[in-house]
Amino acid sequence: MTDSIIMPDKNYQSIIEEKFQHKRKLASAREKALFHIFDEGLTKDEEFALKFLYAYMPLYDLADYDGSLFLNHVRETFRILRLVPWGNKIPPCIFIHFVLPYRANNENVENYRGIFFEELFDRVKDLSMVDAILEVNHWCHEKATYIACDPRTSSPLSVIRRAHGRCGEESALAVSALRSLCIPARQCYTPRWAHCDSNHAWVEAWADGKWYFFGACEPDPRLNNGWFRDPARRAMLVNTRVPGNYSGPEEITLAHEWYTELNLLSNYAPVKRVTVKVEDISGNPVHGAMVYFQVFNSGEFSRIACLISDEQGRVSLTTGLGDVMVHAAKDRQWGFEKLSAYCDHITVTISDPPPLNDTWDIDMIPPVQTYDEAESYSEEEIRINNERLKEEDRIRTEYEATFINRDTAWKIADELSLPGDRVWNVLEKARGNSHEIAAFLKEETPVYGKWALKLLETLADKDLTDTFSPVLRDHLHFAAEFKGIPDEKTYMKYILRPRVLHEMIGPYRSFFRKEFSEEEQTSFRKCPKKLENWIKTNIEIVEDYVHFQGAATPKGTYKLKKADRISRDIAFVAMARSFGIPSRLHPADKRPQFMLDGSWHDADLETVSETFYPVNQSADGIWIETRIDVHHDNPDVSVNKYASAASQGRIRLIKCDGYDGKIEYFKNFSLARFEKNIFKSMDFKGYEFRQFEDSIEVLPGIYRLITSTRTSSGTSLLHLTVFQVNPGEITEVAVSFREEHSIVPVLGEITDSIELNITNGEKLDIIGSNAGKGLIIAWIEPDKEPSKHLIRELCELSGEYNTWDGKIILCVNSDKVTSAFNENAYDSLPESTSFCIDEKNKALDMIISHINEKPKYDNPMVFVIDAERKLRYVSSGYKPGIGADVLNTLKGCEYSLVQMG
Repeated sequence: MTDSIIMPDKNYQSIIEEKFQHKRKLASAREKALFHIFDEGLTKDEEFALKFLYAYMPLYDLADYDGSLFLNHVRETFRILRLVPWGNKIPPCIFIHFVLPYRANNENVENYRGIFFEELFDRVKDLSMVDAILEVNHWCHEKATYIACDPRTSSPLSVIRRAHGRCGEESALAVSALRSLCIPARQCYTPRWAHCDSNHAWVEAWADGKWYFFGACEPDPRLNNGWFRDPARRAMLVNTRVPGNYSGPEEITLAHEWYTELNLLSNYAPVKRVTVKVEDISGNPVHGAMVYFQVFNSGEFSRIACLISDEQGRVSLTTGLGDVMVHAAKDRQWGFEKLSAYCDHITVTISDPPPLNDTWDIDMIPPVQTYDEAESYSEEEIRINNERLKEEDRIRTEYEATFINRDTAWKIADELSLPGDRVWNVLEKARGNSHEIAAFLKEETPVYGKWALKLLETLADKDLTDTFSPVLRDHLHFAAEFKGIPDEKTYMKYILRPRVLHEMIGPYRSFFRKEFSEEEQTSFRKCPKKLENWIKTNIEIVEDYVHFQGAATPKGTYKLKKADRISRDIAFVAMARSFGIPSRLHPADKRPQFMLDGSWHDADLETVSETFYPVNQSADGIWIETRIDVHHDNPDVSVNKYASAASQGRIRLIKCDGYDGKIEYFKNFSLARFEKNIFKSMDFKGYEFRQFEDSIEVLPGIYRLITSTRTSSGTSLLHLTVFQVNPGEITEVAVSFREEHSIVPVLGEITDSIELNITNGEKLDIIGSNAGKGLIIAWIEPDKEPSKHLIRELCELSGEYNTWDGKIILCVNSDKVTSAFNENAYDSLPESTSFCIDEKNKALDMIISHINEKPKYDNPMVFVIDAERKLRYVSSGYKPGIGADVLNTLKGCEYSLVQMG
């Protein structure tokens, strides 16, 4: 290779130089920490690579990391590039945008590249690029498997430490591992599915001039396959974000000054190009309108793309063959229209805010399920891959066996005179970090008593896996003098707790205590308005340089002296807590607040007239609809508890007669408030419907209630109501669900016995032993995400299933039983659930032979057989919501019998 391997043309170099100088000026408060590395004798490639990273670096990285981390990253990358056999095959543009970047999405940045290279290079050095990609994914499967968890994205090293992660974390791990071998890679994701209430992220990797896809930590014998291949054909958008001004062959959804968003949907699904024209009430085109494309998911409209109308009032987007809601707004004008699957253009007329007391019934129809038959695997390929999967499960399970177990946790608790169940609770959640957490307890409990454990109990589950003793000691030691102020509960929630929102926990208390004199700290405690003024005077708000608001740590914000608004507000709360002032972001709208004399007061940090800044949160980098978050630790606490009751309104929801289904927030209903020309969902996560029946306190304004019924085809039957909430008044709103009453068809009839092996080795005729009762039987792969979704849903709905007198059988193909499978881990399943082994899918084949219209073989495969042996429901493959579908089928069977009787 030549000495200079990535230098682009002069014009692009000048663009990078200009942006680099801009960022250098922006980060002048951290000049030495960030930019000293440019005095260290860099090669031309190193200098350009660093300038590229800095030029497109988000503000929170300028705040939180030092230049030495980025220099090490660049030098490791070039060292690896010279060692891997495909190093001279990678075009400069591909290298710059898909190898050089130091993170896959929004995970914490760590110095992982050299570590991963040393583990992986010997396994891939003699392989082709395609085979190397496959091998890397096997390594990822050794390290981690899927589990649902909270939206904060853990770093690749943290995912390995705890041995599991959600799909966004698994894909970040795989992208990072591939880039550590200088194999170009990117994370892809559906912002939200249209046909079910979930989303998904996976990986694309580049080899020999082509991009291939695969499911992270879920190895298949070949690339361009995965359980999500068929569901992706129903996607409405597949997105990836690229740092820099990328200009490859892919369709660009958004060409932002600091990053590029690509629309990869046409690689996965049938597509169409849609055009939206925005007009005012006089029919004139509206230039500069914000046009939001939304799908319906999890009880709310969720944004998949946002575009700005051109001079003709038009925007265009490539999307899937399903319905999409289009919402347009400019200034104080607003409008919406549904763009149906069979249309490719609509006009949205914007006018005054939405009419009050109006209702709409809308059907949101997703793309129809179609199948793209992948090349079939040979029996030998399947056998070899299955053997490798079992071995990888064994390796991972052996690692998990090194975590502190229950007996050891109770022994530690006894030694420290702490409650055993509480100690085990935190150590079990800490997983691979459990020894670190145990050492912290052993070291600190003799000095600080119960407070070491209480600090751990303030942390989210995921925080226990990647927060280490030095950070924990910082928060324990420097909060200790304030314990019990004003009471233990308030102290734990609003002083001791390290995290404010979703930022990475760092050791900020000792830092802030050293930065301010004792006199200043005392002054802040007596008059928190003084801390307000310090923030307002010293922290500058800059909004254009972040992908995710609220990502900077409090210490980083303080050092950089610049932040987005949410990061600035987080810093205020962290500083206040460091000085012994109870503080929080308001549960309703994330306003920063402090407690004084037992009451909450707003912290006015704005230098201009702004009062509300909604939080744009994201899971897996998946952009979701802005929400007004009113989640509480205690859902019984009303919103705006300390505000004047006369200035608030209340909403009381009244359930209409006749609906006996479960009503659950962000499952089948939601509320949204009209803010700045868009409805923003209120996040009442954790609230039970009875609380809405009692009435909930909210800010006055215009609201929208959505109720939804998801049919088995994926269509959502919506009922929308728009209403006004006035100060000091209770607004009553009827909750009406649209239901689909239909005769549940007979799909086949099981005439033979079905014999399976119970996991204890006995044989069971599941039809004969369940005579006269219904049966739900499902074939699962316990280690795969789709099956884990099904199991979780059965657990969540176990109360309803327990009222049914039939049986639930979960079958595992004998080839899929690995050391990672443990039926005792599913103690929350419905009481009638049993696990069975199906030798080579013989029982599955027998059931399918009795079905009139054969389903595709794709786990989980779920069947409902009624008391008369008639087959009433079939589902194959990934589909969140199967648990509810099956319940609806059971009710439908009763309805069908009544109708036919």
